[in-house]
Amino acid sequence: MPKIPFFRLGQAPEKPALPMLASSTPAIALDGLSVGVDNLRHDVALSPRFVDATRTHLGRLVIRHGDLEGLLAAQAAPTETAPSWLKAQATGARPKTEPGDWKSLLTEQHVAALNRAKSEGKIAVDLLARLAVIKFLRAELNAQFAQVLERCRIVMKSYEGMRHQKAHEYHERVAAFQVRKKIVLRKVGQELFLTLREIEKETLARTRRSLFGQGAGLGQETSDASSEAGQETYALLVNRLLFSEDGRDDHVCAEHYVMFGNWERDPDRFVRMLEIGMKFLRSLYSEAETSEEMVERWLNVPQNANALVGSGTPDESTEEGEAQQERLAAWVRLLEDEQVMEHVIASYQVVPLLSEYAPRINAQQLKNALISRTECDRVERLIKDGGKLSPNSLYAAVGRVASCRGGERAKVAARFLRDFMRYHRDLRRLETLNAALDSVCLAGNEKLHQLSKVNGTLYEFLLPEEQQASGDGKVLRHVVLKADVRDSTRLTRTMMDKDLNPASYFSLNFYQPVNKLLAKYDATKVFLEGDAIILAILEHEGDPGLGVSRACVLAREMLEIVRGYNTLLQQSGLPAVELGVGISYQDSSPLYLMDGERQIMISEALNESDRLSSCHKGARKAIEPLAGPFHVYAFQSASEAEPGENSEEFSISYNLGGIRISAAAFAKLQQEIALAPLQLNLPVKLKPQESRMYSGLVPVGTGSFHKIVVRESRVPQVEARSFTFQKWTQRSCYEVCTDPAIYAELEGKRAAENA
Repeated sequence: MPKIPFFRLGQAPEKPALPMLASSTPAIALDGLSVGVDNLRHDVALSPRFVDATRTHLGRLVIRHGDLEGLLAAQAAPTETAPSWLKAQATGARPKTEPGDWKSLLTEQHVAALNRAKSEGKIAVDLLARLAVIKFLRAELNAQFAQVLERCRIVMKSYEGMRHQKAHEYHERVAAFQVRKKIVLRKVGQELFLTLREIEKETLARTRRSLFGQGAGLGQETSDASSEAGQETYALLVNRLLFSEDGRDDHVCAEHYVMFGNWERDPDRFVRMLEIGMKFLRSLYSEAETSEEMVERWLNVPQNANALVGSGTPDESTEEGEAQQERLAAWVRLLEDEQVMEHVIASYQVVPLLSEYAPRINAQQLKNALISRTECDRVERLIKDGGKLSPNSLYAAVGRVASCRGGERAKVAARFLRDFMRYHRDLRRLETLNAALDSVCLAGNEKLHQLSKVNGTLYEFLLPEEQQASGDGKVLRHVVLKADVRDSTRLTRTMMDKDLNPASYFSLNFYQPVNKLLAKYDATKVFLEGDAIILAILEHEGDPGLGVSRACVLAREMLEIVRGYNTLLQQSGLPAVELGVGISYQDSSPLYLMDGERQIMISEALNESDRLSSCHKGARKAIEPLAGPFHVYAFQSASEAEPGENSEEFSISYNLGGIRISAAAFAKLQQEIALAPLQLNLPVKLKPQESRMYSGLVPVGTGSFHKIVVRESRVPQVEARSFTFQKWTQRSCYEVCTDPAIYAELEGKRAAENA
């Protein structure tokens, strides 16, 4: 007799298993960094220019959010006994910066720290710089409030004994400024947070990914776990609660999370809501197998709320949706049993009232007025005492709380679980950040600065121009780029036959466009060879050390510019300029000869770049029809030796509109930026092929990035005349791809992955 499945015997099938919840533990590791002179903390000095500009910017924000522009505009000239900072401000000695300038300076400060972290091979160096900036901003925010208040008092003193009405008006404004201190600091802090978040999204995250890879450089692995660890660590530094007082700010919570109770009698205090949340999770999962620490880690991942209860309206047509509906109903019952459901609803309904009634009425009073008749009467009296205020908005909110029933309550409960987890995560991140800030010592006075610097324990984060001014300019390494015009003799003869000037042709379509790129990449012109240009990028002590990657992007731009001019030239019936670019790297400074006052560079990289840029005529004839999307090939062949002589190996190069880099340059490129393996479906006519491709992101200036694709191919041994494949050699050839089709394919692949 066949066995009947269990669920066919009138039994319901088993419920779907509980979702696997993700967990997270915020942490900041500063491993491998030297401790300062106190043997406990890390000594840090920030850029003097950045420090001065930040003080000016914070003072401006405090004045604006404190509504003091008109009052301080009337400030009298400082007396001889006035504080030095006030004299400097009045005389213009203090730097004048605009908000956009400060944001650029902040970005520049962080990018310089990232470059230093890359040169030292320690992402912790960048984390230390980020922590130091946050600590400085926090301390300076309070200091600037005190300074602005002092300026207000000086203005008030200058009006004593005259113009009594104006003095009385100023006195009231200053008194209101003092009372609103928490509000002013919150508004300034939120603006600082938004700026930090913007530069993280616009520049820093991409720069970090370019230099350290997807894992943010926090480990050698490039796995998803490593990537998530890197993102988690840096997420601690762009926390909405960053500039709040212990993360407990009613307005910030109401607008971006959910407003919890603050008073001892409030049943919805965060501590109690945490107990309720943990109780709910442990009721779903076995209490014996779920420790308090594990539940805490679950609460740090807001996505777990969606996995458990959905968005508040689960799809009950599916087994998982039905299970979410049951868990959501249990969550609503728990909130009601704990007598906090009405407080949760009121926490969301109070948000639109804050802008109308606060700061005259406390945010907690407003929230409790929505669920307590006694509190509502008290708040109503306060509103009427306010004169122009109307209680209509309060009455409407009370009605919305009272009418919230059934499905609406479930939606609110689901939203609350998600918002509660978001706040729990950010609060734990803030606690971790505060602990890390305790390990940072800002070397504010000159004595500590010099002592730590002499002992080699000072981490000094300067802007690029400050680094150059403080350093000796020593050249450590250099990169040579040679761009060679193909078949220039034939091209010159063709132009002369048409009564055209080859000199002006090359100048307008080659030399002048290239000259415009030099400053962008810190490149210098070594010399011209008539049909070629040789450039160098020198890496000085303290530089980011991105010489090879920037040379690759510079070469790409040169070829793109020439390609654009060629389109116009060919439309006019003129011959196109054909280039081959070679890039060589040398891990030492170049030598120089002097021809009068002119320096002549001597370097092995010069000769190597010449070989890399070359293109043999035989190779061009055989390979050009089959080159496809690639423009660089290298071959090796055994020459036919004369009788009695040993055969020798020689290389045959093909470089037509391509960029070839040396093996040493490729190795340096791997150190400079993160190169990820790349698989593209490209039509290849020339076979056999044994190659690998990599993609990377090169930071060029602040906030500017360029993609590059590098192809590594084995060098085959061929028969010299027919180019018939014989065998693979142990050598490799490296090409920076220039064909637009390759980058279009790369963009399509990225878009498909992100879809």
